Amino acid sequence: MDIPLNETGIGQARDNGRRLAKIISDPAKFDFLCSPMIRSRLTMELVRTELGADPAAYSVDQRLAEASYGDWEGIAEQDVIRDHPELWAQREADRWTFLPPNGESLAMVLERIRPVFDAITRDTVIVAHGAVGRAVRRYMLGLNADAAAFYEFPQDRLFRFANGEEELL
Repeated sequence: MDIPLNETGIGQARDNGRRLAKIISDPAKFDFLCSPMIRSRLTMELVRTELGADPAAYSVDQRLAEASYGDWEGIAEQDVIRDHPELWAQREADRWTFLPPNGESLAMVLERIRPVFDAITRDTVIVAHGAVGRAVRRYMLGLNADAAAFYEFPQDRLFRFANGEEELL
């Protein structure tokens, strides 16, 4: 669902912008690419503000949107577990290829985002989502499906991918 950032998310975005400002001395040397979802766009604008850059000067790519959870969109996890225990068990057994009813698997997300990452030609700051991050980690780091699918993302950190390695900042 396309939900806005809450106050915690706004604080995390600003903190990540300040953290990034310690690493990037010249934002003009980077491309900035973002999911079209409102929480990602606001995060990008807050990050760019902390960098001293024009908050609106970034590109949006539809392929970076969060995974579709189909019929489960907007339903609390505990309600899905209660109402669909057999599907939840399937998800937990193979989270990478599990397809929520009328939704999208992590494997499908990887196929959607792969062309975005293949087209990157210079250092790029990307703001996206957990499912996108899991797919990127599998693609960029060669992780197995479970390691990528079950990764718990801290939202108050930056991830730098370079030369087949990841650094958490």
